[in-house]
Amino acid sequence: MKIELVQLAGRDGDTVYNLGRTLKAIASCAADTDLLVFPETHLTGFVDSEQLPSVAEPLDGPTLHAIEQVVRERNVSVVVGIAENDDGIFYNTSVLVTPEGIALRYRKTHLWPSERGVFCPGDRYVTALWKGVRVGILICYDIELPESSRALAQLGAELIIVTNGNMDPYGPVHRTAIMARAQENQAFAVMVNRVGEGDDGLVFAGGSAAIDPFGRVLFEAGREECRQVVHLDLDQLKTARRDYDYLGDRRLFLAGEQVEHPDGRRELLIP
Repeated sequence: MKIELVQLAGRDGDTVYNLGRTLKAIASCAADTDLLVFPETHLTGFVDSEQLPSVAEPLDGPTLHAIEQVVRERNVSVVVGIAENDDGIFYNTSVLVTPEGIALRYRKTHLWPSERGVFCPGDRYVTALWKGVRVGILICYDIELPESSRALAQLGAELIIVTNGNMDPYGPVHRTAIMARAQENQAFAVMVNRVGEGDDGLVFAGGSAAIDPFGRVLFEAGREECRQVVHLDLDQLKTARRDYDYLGDRRLFLAGEQVEHPDGRRELLIP
């Protein structure tokens, strides 16, 4: 499987600019790319509560429609973040867009302190089957709480994708966390962060990474914009679980109703 990590700077509240760069990246990817991954809220940037109503969009709005169109043209898939407006309720959301449409929507369940009161937290974890691999999405601060990744693993996730907006001085925290989340769940983990400065003076830490099911780093970015292709050897999933299986050996299970959907999605509702 060939995944491109697209570590970019963004402009907060400037959807036109962010969308333009996103469409250009998708249009210029290699023909055999399976998936491109972009940072947290990459399409809209981060905005405060006053700007949010004018910037956030529904998932069937024009910005994601533009993404869907170029995804179909290139026959590729994309994970990207957006500030979502669901009938006046706002979420920090990331979506998996395939040539068939939005295959997976995840609303950030663990909000960073400055997001509380701006966004509403999501109420579930969700995975989907994509190209024969069960995929789940997390967003930034989610990975600092091990139960989030474990919830995806409990749903069968083999690939955990993290859209990130991590800032200084917390880069080392997420470097440690992403390796631990992959190793303890014996799954691949791909994390893509933002770089550069935000409008509020935050300096984003970069450090996008791809980690194998043993917790080993396959690729780690620096602090500048970059596009890096990584190849995932899916046979490593079986190898990592051959001698011992953390999920099979655990004695504690996360609470919450598990829902199976006809299209292959699995959800774990937060009690």
